[in-house]
Amino acid sequence: MAAKSTTPGRLIDVLRALPQSELDALVARLGVRIDPAKRLDGPAQIARALVALPELRDPSRLPPASVELLHRVAEARGLLVVSALPPALEPLLARGLLFARNEERAAGESRRFELIFPWAYLMQLRSWEGEDPRGMRALLAQAPFETTSAVAAHYLGRQATPPISLSLESAWEILGDDKKLQAELDKLAPLERRLLEAVEREGGEVETDELLELEREPLRLRTATGATPSRRGVGFSLERRALLVPVHPNRHVVPTEVARIIGAAARAAAEEQRAEVRSFVADGDHTPNRAKFAVDAAPLTVGLAIVAREPGNEVRAGIGTPKSLVHKLAVRFAREPEHVALIVALSRAIGLWDASATNPAAPPGSLVVRELPRVLFHAWRRGGAWDEGRPESEMLRLAPDARDASPAGVVREMVLDALHDLGHESWIPWSALESYLSTDFRIPGLTRLFRRWCDRVGCREITPLEVARRVAMDSLPALGMVDLGDIGDASGEDRPSSAGGVAAADTEGETPLAGAGSVSTGPRALRLSSRGRSLLAERLGSGDMTASKFLDTHVLRTGGTARLAALIALAPFVEIGRSTDTLDLIISPQALARALSAGFDADALRQRIEAVAPLPESLSRTLAQASVVVGRGTFVPVGGFLWVEDPNVREMLRTRRSTSELFVDPSPPAGLLVAAGVDLDRVVRRARTVGVEILVDGIVARARTLPPPPVRSTPSPGRHTPTPGRVTPMPGRVTPNPGRVAPRISIKPTSENDDD
Repeated sequence: MAAKSTTPGRLIDVLRALPQSELDALVARLGVRIDPAKRLDGPAQIARALVALPELRDPSRLPPASVELLHRVAEARGLLVVSALPPALEPLLARGLLFARNEERAAGESRRFELIFPWAYLMQLRSWEGEDPRGMRALLAQAPFETTSAVAAHYLGRQATPPISLSLESAWEILGDDKKLQAELDKLAPLERRLLEAVEREGGEVETDELLELEREPLRLRTATGATPSRRGVGFSLERRALLVPVHPNRHVVPTEVARIIGAAARAAAEEQRAEVRSFVADGDHTPNRAKFAVDAAPLTVGLAIVAREPGNEVRAGIGTPKSLVHKLAVRFAREPEHVALIVALSRAIGLWDASATNPAAPPGSLVVRELPRVLFHAWRRGGAWDEGRPESEMLRLAPDARDASPAGVVREMVLDALHDLGHESWIPWSALESYLSTDFRIPGLTRLFRRWCDRVGCREITPLEVARRVAMDSLPALGMVDLGDIGDASGEDRPSSAGGVAAADTEGETPLAGAGSVSTGPRALRLSSRGRSLLAERLGSGDMTASKFLDTHVLRTGGTARLAALIALAPFVEIGRSTDTLDLIISPQALARALSAGFDADALRQRIEAVAPLPESLSRTLAQASVVVGRGTFVPVGGFLWVEDPNVREMLRTRRSTSELFVDPSPPAGLLVAAGVDLDRVVRRARTVGVEILVDGIVARARTLPPPPVRSTPSPGRHTPTPGRVTPMPGRVTPNPGRVAPRISIKPTSENDDD
């Protein structure tokens, strides 16, 4: 896109591109004081104030929808193109954390907007569960001040001055671009290149004493956390280029982007060793007797996102999904709990379970169904939400400071490369895939890394091949990328000799990984599905292109072009039907009636449904009939009902000043409705003052409290004062005869609590 190349990424450039009126409004909102005596211009002074905002280091100060939007823009490396401005953008614009501008489009094309997250902010944002913990940005965000200062000084070409996040923008301009990063690696000295390759062979992670041994540097000082590296050696030369980043307390990690480039040459060197395995897979027929073909993960993902909106299925942000909910959803959708747990974790990582997913202007609500497999695959590949190295793979189950990622991300890339290399459409015995993986130069280093990681987090020891089996047999089938088959060959003749001297394990005798869902008689062959081949080839335009439609009166079959926000908006009044290769939503008249009774407007229901598919004539008539209003009633809370047979007495109670406030006017015939909040004692006392007794269950009720004393007032001059002992009749009112017995009236309380 032409506009992307001209989009500013530095915070100062973004501020200088703003109109002066918007810049002045931002200064007024944040209370930034600009000193004209300084050599720095206004945008530079504003930038230094913005990078000190506490919301960058503590995103919990922001609304959850705004935090999700920040994560989506950060995943797009600071530039996200949307079709409309999302509502969650407003608090970010007000604080100057995110900026928006019109995308440059040709004449006649639809209008779109660019959301810009400056690089200075990107360097400060906390890592989240959907991000690769070994990615360049995540490592630099948690690096100590000494490291970030050295990195900024190297790429600036001078001493870096605070704030360091502004100085790091020059570094991110190179480190955030794959081509520029490749050029930076090509400029390394031979000694630096060999050290970086040696660390990569050890699994991409070494401890400080191991780093000193690899670079032949003497141990100068040892502290409580371990050996202290030299600030003049080869390791520090890589550290200041951000090609080898230290991690507290004494580890050094090669970022994922660097490892992908460095490992390319080593993967090419292993081709000769893998030729035997490749020829074995290509020459033989390994078609299984039985097979379980991959199912698209998009219908299940959308179904889970809809069901998550039901009462009782809510989950708390930042907390792991309850196991009881996972098992309930697995039973409801007839899927394996491990597969459901993976989809749920990835759905939450991409924000599909968040309330902001109903916004059609920004992802994930702006995505269509056919794009979901790609988004889920990339979220799984980053590894921030799911870790196959742990018995409990969902990373949200751990406290934020205990989410130490295992080296499973390296194993994922190894498995994907092996599946791509061994054949796109051929069946691959697991023993052959295992032999292929065992020839990888990183296996010895990964074995050591997994052993140390298990000691660090306190879980049982696990090998890279166990993690690879879990990736190939559980995670990839759940994502719809791998078909599984069973090859029954007890003799083991289909097993090739392991190239490189590592014997292949007998799959029938393996102990399954705890929580992995594998059994000893599980699948023994696999192949990439057509969807998996498309995802690995990055064919983003592939997928289901059908439109959503109604199969009959009440069944809506979702197609690949339906937007996720429109489907999730149907959650309050739809039921889930089929959810295998397609997703069927059931819209019954009963569900529409419940939605109308819950306060949904008929026009709003119609708009939500028509945003997915045109309404059939029969359902349109049903919706019109269900929304017809034949009358209106007014709800009035009452405290009881007085049965009064005599209409004169009833009129007297209704109109007298001392009793009229006790009853609802108008009341139904043959009685009076007692107003809400009026107790029985008050009714009895007031009614007796006008000569009326109240019966409760056939017994005359007596007032338990004395009436308030009468207020004596001096009559005003000229006003008629009735003679004592005489009742003055009032027009339209009935005065009881003094010589007559007071009428008795029964009261029927509306609840047991009202009957005193």
